[in-house]
Amino acid sequence: MRIFDPHIHMTSRTTDDYEAMRAAGVRAVVEPAFWLGQPRTSAASFVDYFDSLLGWEPFRAAQYGIAHHCALALNPKEANDPRCTPVLDLLPRYLLKDRVVAVGEIGYDSMTPAEDQALEQQLHLAADHGLPALVHTPHRDKLAGLRRTLDAVRASALPVDRVLLDHLNETTVAEARDSGAWLGFSVYPDTKMDEQRMVAVLQEFGPEKVLVNSAADWGRSDPLKTRRVADALLAAGFDEDDVDLVLWRNPVAFYGLSGRLALDVTGTDPTHEGNSILRGGE
Repeated sequence: MRIFDPHIHMTSRTTDDYEAMRAAGVRAVVEPAFWLGQPRTSAASFVDYFDSLLGWEPFRAAQYGIAHHCALALNPKEANDPRCTPVLDLLPRYLLKDRVVAVGEIGYDSMTPAEDQALEQQLHLAADHGLPALVHTPHRDKLAGLRRTLDAVRASALPVDRVLLDHLNETTVAEARDSGAWLGFSVYPDTKMDEQRMVAVLQEFGPEKVLVNSAADWGRSDPLKTRRVADALLAAGFDEDDVDLVLWRNPVAFYGLSGRLALDVTGTDPTHEGNSILRGGE
Protein backbone atom coordinates (compact mmCIF):
# COMPACT_ATOMS: atom_id res chain seq x y z
CA MET A 1 0.00 0.00 0.00
CA ARG A 2 1.27 3.48 -0.89
CA ILE A 3 0.06 6.52 1.02
CA PHE A 4 0.47 10.26 0.46
CA ASP A 5 -0.48 12.38 3.48
CA PRO A 6 -1.46 15.70 1.86
CA HIS A 7 -1.58 17.73 5.08
CA ILE A 8 0.65 16.99 8.06
CA HIS A 9 2.78 19.24 10.28
CA MET A 10 5.94 17.17 10.60
CA THR A 11 7.99 19.98 12.11
CA SER A 12 6.09 19.22 15.34
CA ARG A 13 6.65 15.43 15.11
CA THR A 14 9.62 13.21 15.94
CA THR A 15 11.77 10.99 13.76
CA ASP A 16 9.97 8.04 15.37
CA ASP A 17 6.85 9.24 13.57
CA TYR A 18 8.65 9.26 10.22
CA GLU A 19 9.81 5.69 10.89
CA ALA A 20 6.30 4.52 11.82
CA MET A 21 4.76 6.31 8.84
CA ARG A 22 7.18 4.62 6.47
CA ALA A 23 6.34 1.22 7.95
CA ALA A 24 2.62 1.99 7.49
CA GLY A 25 3.04 2.77 3.79
CA VAL A 26 3.48 6.56 3.78
CA ARG A 27 5.80 7.53 0.94
CA ALA A 28 5.04 11.25 0.51
CA VAL A 29 3.78 14.19 2.56
CA VAL A 30 2.92 17.84 2.09
CA GLU A 31 3.48 20.10 5.08
CA PRO A 32 1.43 23.31 5.03
CA ALA A 33 2.58 26.35 6.99
CA PHE A 34 0.61 26.85 10.21
CA TRP A 35 0.80 28.68 13.53
CA LEU A 36 3.19 27.75 16.32
CA GLY A 37 0.70 27.33 19.14
CA GLN A 38 1.86 30.63 20.65
CA PRO A 39 1.91 34.03 18.95
CA ARG A 40 4.77 34.90 16.65
CA THR A 41 6.21 38.30 17.48
CA SER A 42 7.39 39.32 14.01
CA ALA A 43 7.44 38.32 10.36
CA ALA A 44 11.10 37.36 10.81
CA SER A 45 9.90 34.27 12.66
CA PHE A 46 8.42 33.00 9.39
CA VAL A 47 11.77 33.21 7.61
CA ASP A 48 13.44 30.53 9.72
CA TYR A 49 10.23 28.49 9.72
CA PHE A 50 9.87 28.55 5.94
CA ASP A 51 13.57 27.74 5.55
CA SER A 52 13.14 24.69 7.79
CA LEU A 53 10.22 23.46 5.69
CA LEU A 54 12.41 23.74 2.60
CA GLY A 55 15.56 22.22 4.10
CA TRP A 56 15.56 20.44 7.43
CA GLU A 57 12.20 18.68 7.08
CA PRO A 58 12.87 17.28 3.57
CA PHE A 59 16.19 16.05 4.96
CA ARG A 60 14.55 14.34 7.94
CA ALA A 61 11.86 12.77 5.77
CA ALA A 62 14.35 11.49 3.21
CA GLN A 63 16.19 9.54 5.93
CA TYR A 64 13.08 7.35 6.03
CA GLY A 65 12.38 7.23 2.31
CA ILE A 66 9.56 9.79 2.42
CA ALA A 67 9.28 12.61 -0.12
CA HIS A 68 8.54 15.91 1.62
CA HIS A 69 7.04 18.99 -0.02
CA CYS A 70 5.43 22.03 1.55
CA ALA A 71 2.76 24.68 1.09
CA LEU A 72 3.64 28.16 2.31
CA ALA A 73 1.37 31.00 3.44
CA LEU A 74 0.24 33.26 6.23
CA ASN A 75 -2.26 31.03 7.97
CA PRO A 76 -5.76 32.30 8.84
CA LYS A 77 -5.26 32.49 12.60
CA GLU A 78 -2.16 34.65 12.34
CA ALA A 79 -3.71 36.80 9.62
CA ASN A 80 -5.40 38.65 12.49
CA ASP A 81 -2.08 39.66 14.09
CA PRO A 82 -0.55 42.82 12.53
CA ARG A 83 2.89 41.66 13.69
CA CYS A 84 2.61 38.73 11.26
CA THR A 85 1.02 40.25 8.16
CA PRO A 86 4.31 41.67 6.75
CA VAL A 87 5.16 38.08 5.83
CA LEU A 88 2.83 38.56 2.86
CA ASP A 89 5.53 40.75 1.34
CA LEU A 90 8.11 37.96 1.82
CA LEU A 91 6.02 35.16 0.37
CA PRO A 92 6.66 35.80 -3.36
CA ARG A 93 10.35 34.88 -3.09
CA TYR A 94 9.48 31.65 -1.27
CA LEU A 95 6.73 30.64 -3.68
CA LEU A 96 9.39 30.28 -6.39
CA LYS A 97 11.11 27.40 -4.56
CA ASP A 98 11.02 23.92 -6.08
CA ARG A 99 9.58 22.10 -3.06
CA VAL A 100 6.65 24.53 -2.69
CA VAL A 101 3.69 22.78 -4.32
CA ALA A 102 0.84 25.03 -3.11
CA VAL A 103 -0.07 28.20 -1.27
CA GLY A 104 -1.45 27.15 2.10
CA GLU A 105 -2.92 26.94 4.60
CA ILE A 106 -5.01 29.95 3.73
CA GLY A 107 -8.69 30.58 4.41
CA TYR A 108 -10.70 31.32 7.54
CA ASP A 109 -10.44 30.84 11.26
CA SER A 110 -12.78 33.44 12.77
CA MET A 111 -14.01 34.95 9.46
CA THR A 112 -12.69 38.46 10.14
CA PRO A 113 -12.02 41.30 7.67
CA ALA A 114 -8.29 40.72 8.18
CA GLU A 115 -8.74 37.10 7.13
CA ASP A 116 -10.71 38.26 4.07
CA GLN A 117 -7.81 40.45 3.02
CA ALA A 118 -5.14 37.80 3.58
CA LEU A 119 -7.16 35.20 1.69
CA GLU A 120 -7.74 37.51 -1.26
CA GLN A 121 -4.07 38.45 -1.47
CA GLN A 122 -2.84 34.87 -1.24
CA LEU A 123 -5.28 33.54 -3.81
CA HIS A 124 -3.82 36.21 -6.08
CA LEU A 125 -0.30 35.00 -5.26
CA ALA A 126 -1.28 31.41 -6.07
CA ALA A 127 -2.65 32.44 -9.46
CA ASP A 128 0.42 34.56 -10.21
CA HIS A 129 2.82 31.72 -9.36
CA GLY A 130 0.89 28.96 -11.11
CA LEU A 131 0.28 27.14 -7.83
CA PRO A 132 -2.84 25.47 -6.43
CA ALA A 133 -4.15 26.54 -3.02
CA LEU A 134 -4.81 24.57 0.14
CA VAL A 135 -7.70 26.30 1.90
CA HIS A 136 -8.51 25.87 5.59
CA THR A 137 -12.26 25.96 6.15
CA PRO A 138 -13.12 27.15 9.67
CA HIS A 139 -13.77 24.75 12.53
CA ARG A 140 -16.75 26.82 13.73
CA ASP A 141 -19.86 27.71 11.71
CA LYS A 142 -18.52 25.50 8.96
CA LEU A 143 -21.20 25.88 6.30
CA ALA A 144 -21.13 29.69 6.46
CA GLY A 145 -17.35 29.52 6.35
CA LEU A 146 -17.38 27.27 3.30
CA ARG A 147 -19.73 29.63 1.45
CA ARG A 148 -17.62 32.65 2.34
CA THR A 149 -14.53 30.75 1.15
CA LEU A 150 -16.13 29.85 -2.16
CA ASP A 151 -17.22 33.46 -2.69
CA ALA A 152 -13.62 34.56 -2.24
CA VAL A 153 -12.29 31.90 -4.60
CA ARG A 154 -14.84 32.74 -7.29
CA ALA A 155 -13.92 36.41 -7.05
CA SER A 156 -10.23 35.59 -7.52
CA ALA A 157 -8.13 34.73 -10.56
CA LEU A 158 -7.53 31.20 -9.27
CA PRO A 159 -9.86 28.61 -10.83
CA VAL A 160 -11.87 26.65 -8.28
CA ASP A 161 -10.56 23.37 -9.66
CA ARG A 162 -7.10 24.40 -8.43
CA VAL A 163 -8.34 24.69 -4.83
CA LEU A 164 -8.35 22.02 -2.14
CA LEU A 165 -11.04 22.75 0.47
CA ASP A 166 -9.76 21.13 3.64
CA HIS A 167 -11.30 20.22 7.01
CA LEU A 168 -14.61 19.31 5.36
CA ASN A 169 -17.25 17.23 7.12
CA GLU A 170 -20.77 15.96 6.54
CA THR A 171 -22.27 19.47 6.67
CA THR A 172 -20.02 20.89 3.96
CA VAL A 173 -19.10 18.07 1.60
CA ALA A 174 -22.08 18.36 -0.76
CA GLU A 175 -21.65 22.07 -1.48
CA ALA A 176 -17.88 21.68 -1.69
CA ARG A 177 -18.23 18.87 -4.23
CA ASP A 178 -20.74 20.84 -6.29
CA SER A 179 -18.29 23.75 -6.48
CA GLY A 180 -15.79 21.72 -8.50
CA ALA A 181 -13.03 22.04 -5.91
CA TRP A 182 -10.95 19.19 -4.51
CA LEU A 183 -12.23 17.79 -1.20
CA GLY A 184 -10.01 17.44 1.87
CA PHE A 185 -10.84 15.65 5.12
CA SER A 186 -8.74 15.72 8.30
CA VAL A 187 -9.00 12.63 10.50
CA TYR A 188 -8.28 13.20 14.20
CA PRO A 189 -8.53 11.09 17.36
CA ASP A 190 -11.25 13.21 19.01
CA THR A 191 -12.20 16.09 16.73
CA LYS A 192 -12.86 16.64 13.03
CA MET A 193 -13.50 13.36 11.15
CA ASP A 194 -12.84 9.77 12.23
CA GLU A 195 -12.35 6.61 10.22
CA GLN A 196 -15.94 5.41 10.21
CA ARG A 197 -17.35 8.83 9.35
CA MET A 198 -14.85 9.00 6.52
CA VAL A 199 -16.03 5.62 5.23
CA ALA A 200 -19.64 6.83 5.32
CA VAL A 201 -18.79 10.01 3.39
CA LEU A 202 -17.01 8.01 0.69
CA GLN A 203 -19.87 5.54 0.49
CA GLU A 204 -22.27 8.42 -0.16
CA PHE A 205 -20.15 10.71 -2.34
CA GLY A 206 -17.54 8.43 -3.88
CA PRO A 207 -13.75 8.77 -4.01
CA GLU A 208 -13.31 11.22 -6.90
CA LYS A 209 -11.21 14.28 -5.99
CA VAL A 210 -11.22 13.26 -2.31
CA LEU A 211 -8.03 13.57 -0.22
CA VAL A 212 -7.68 12.26 3.34
CA ASN A 213 -5.06 13.66 5.72
CA SER A 214 -3.98 13.32 9.33
CA ALA A 215 -3.22 17.05 9.86
CA ALA A 216 -1.04 15.74 12.70
CA ASP A 217 0.60 18.52 14.71
CA TRP A 218 1.77 19.31 18.24
CA GLY A 219 -1.68 18.58 19.71
CA ARG A 220 -3.40 15.25 20.24
CA SER A 221 -3.23 13.79 16.76
CA ASP A 222 -2.09 10.67 14.95
CA PRO A 223 0.25 10.62 11.92
CA LEU A 224 -0.97 7.12 11.08
CA LYS A 225 -4.60 8.14 10.56
CA THR A 226 -4.22 7.89 6.78
CA ARG A 227 -3.35 4.21 7.10
CA ARG A 228 -6.19 3.66 9.57
CA VAL A 229 -8.63 5.16 7.04
CA ALA A 230 -7.21 2.92 4.32
CA ASP A 231 -7.73 -0.17 6.49
CA ALA A 232 -11.28 0.95 7.38
CA LEU A 233 -12.12 1.43 3.71
CA LEU A 234 -10.92 -2.06 2.83
CA ALA A 235 -12.86 -3.53 5.76
CA ALA A 236 -16.00 -1.73 4.53
CA GLY A 237 -15.77 -3.27 1.07
CA PHE A 238 -13.87 -0.66 -0.93
CA ASP A 239 -11.33 -2.23 -3.25
CA GLU A 240 -7.61 -1.54 -3.40
CA ASP A 241 -8.03 0.72 -6.43
CA ASP A 242 -10.45 2.98 -4.50
CA VAL A 243 -7.99 3.16 -1.61
CA ASP A 244 -5.11 3.95 -3.93
CA LEU A 245 -7.17 6.68 -5.59
CA VAL A 246 -7.97 8.43 -2.31
CA LEU A 247 -4.69 7.85 -0.49
CA TRP A 248 -2.27 8.27 -3.40
CA ARG A 249 -3.45 9.23 -6.87
CA ASN A 250 -5.74 12.09 -5.81
CA PRO A 251 -3.05 13.93 -3.77
CA VAL A 252 -0.54 13.29 -6.55
CA ALA A 253 -2.98 14.78 -9.08
CA PHE A 254 -3.79 17.84 -6.96
CA TYR A 255 -0.25 18.79 -5.95
CA GLY A 256 0.95 17.78 -9.40
CA LEU A 257 -0.87 20.88 -10.64
CA SER A 258 2.16 22.81 -9.33
CA GLY A 259 4.47 21.11 -11.83
CA ARG A 260 6.96 20.63 -8.97
CA LEU A 261 6.04 17.32 -7.38
CA ALA A 262 9.05 14.97 -7.16
CA LEU A 263 8.18 11.67 -5.48
CA ASP A 264 11.43 9.75 -5.91
CA VAL A 265 13.67 9.80 -2.86
CA THR A 266 17.21 9.11 -4.00
CA GLY A 267 20.43 8.94 -2.02
CA THR A 268 20.39 11.18 1.02
CA ASP A 269 23.20 13.09 2.66
CA PRO A 270 24.06 12.05 6.23
CA THR A 271 23.81 15.66 7.42
CA HIS A 272 21.96 18.85 6.59
CA GLU A 273 24.14 21.96 6.92
CA GLY A 274 26.35 20.03 9.30
CA ASN A 275 23.50 18.67 11.43
CA SER A 276 22.12 15.15 11.66
CA ILE A 277 19.14 13.47 13.31
CA LEU A 278 21.45 11.21 15.30
CA ARG A 279 22.04 11.65 19.02
CA GLY A 280 24.91 9.85 20.69
CA GLY A 281 27.36 7.43 19.13
CA GLU A 282 29.29 8.23 15.99
